[in-house]
Amino acid sequence: MNSGNRRTFLMGAVSGAVSLGAGDRINLALIGARNQGRGVARRAIAAGARIKTLCDIDDAINAKVNPELAKDQGTAPEYVKDYRRVLDDKEIDAVIIAAPDHWHTHMALAACQAGKDVFLEKPVSQTIREGQMIRDAARKYKRVMQIGTMRRSAEHFRTAAEYVGSGKLGKICMVKAWMCQLRKSIGAPPDGTPPPGADYDMWLGPAPQRAFNSNRFHYNWRFFWDYGNSELGNQGVHMLDVALFGIQKMRKAEKCLPTHVSGQSGIYWLDDAKEVPDTQVIAYDFGDFLLNWELRSFNEKHALEGTQAGTGFYGTEGVLIVDGRGWRVQSNSGEPGPSSGPAPFQHEKNFLECMRSRQRPNADIEIGRLSTTLCHLGNIVHHLKRDVRFDPATETFPGDKQANALLGKSYRPAYPLPKV
Repeated sequence: MNSGNRRTFLMGAVSGAVSLGAGDRINLALIGARNQGRGVARRAIAAGARIKTLCDIDDAINAKVNPELAKDQGTAPEYVKDYRRVLDDKEIDAVIIAAPDHWHTHMALAACQAGKDVFLEKPVSQTIREGQMIRDAARKYKRVMQIGTMRRSAEHFRTAAEYVGSGKLGKICMVKAWMCQLRKSIGAPPDGTPPPGADYDMWLGPAPQRAFNSNRFHYNWRFFWDYGNSELGNQGVHMLDVALFGIQKMRKAEKCLPTHVSGQSGIYWLDDAKEVPDTQVIAYDFGDFLLNWELRSFNEKHALEGTQAGTGFYGTEGVLIVDGRGWRVQSNSGEPGPSSGPAPFQHEKNFLECMRSRQRPNADIEIGRLSTTLCHLGNIVHHLKRDVRFDPATETFPGDKQANALLGKSYRPAYPLPKV
């Protein structure tokens, strides 16, 4: 990999024994094969890896995805339902964890302990402390861990962040991240029975025991606090990660977190079973500038900035707007400035390269953990219905027992956290 395309202040080697030779094909296991996991696996195959094993609790998902992967790579992956069998397989070099959010911490900790490198889907965790535990385990066991915030591996997002850090926008006083979308109603169906071939107890895992409900299963789980992180963790983490990318360049530092978080959020759009906000504004005070997050799940029309989902940096000399289509600058006099078109996402390729080189990947666990922490802070404000003061050094809320109680969570006794 061209080191010139890497963030020099974020680089670092992952030491430890490496068994991969330059010509060895990397064997991966996919844990959670629906939607995003399927996409990551197919892109990893295109980048030269092999999916040795597909792990999913639902036979129907395997029946759909396994033939696609077999076609992509020429051989069908093995199929298992219990992720622990994947971790016991010495031939598997790394795992793709694309299970629902409530499983991320258990699986990532166990994978590190088993000596596997990890591609962990975003958001990293369900709590701030979980993210710290995953980071610490990756470092302890010297694992390469890439988080699924793939904008870190698209060149135009990197050059946008570099421009933000160059000072050419003047003094940046505000950063904004937003998502406009149109969520359809999920209704409120009654409880029922799990589909044949699905291990529902394993799906629940560490989450609270509940009767099966189709709304709390495939895809729609993200709208419930037991399993997800609201739209902040689902969609917002991507745009907030780009905001953090630019902030890191502005401050020439990796760990960049706010000191005061406030906001308002609620369900103002649809009267259905969803628990998470569909409309939200969160303000993150960094002391010398403000970061704003805005969610609109009721209107997919483009925002005033001209993009449906993006990130903006607003300075005394100009504004930079960046999204999947590229970035552009406009001076405060109204004159257009530099711009860049889109670049391909190379996230899975970067992960495989770093497995060989043992360098930290573009979205290393600490980077993804910090972006996820911004999401947790916004969700904590939502739950408490008030603002909070945050200490970035300790990552706690000084003197605030209610907020500090939300730094962690409890787990179903049958699924305790792995001790690593």
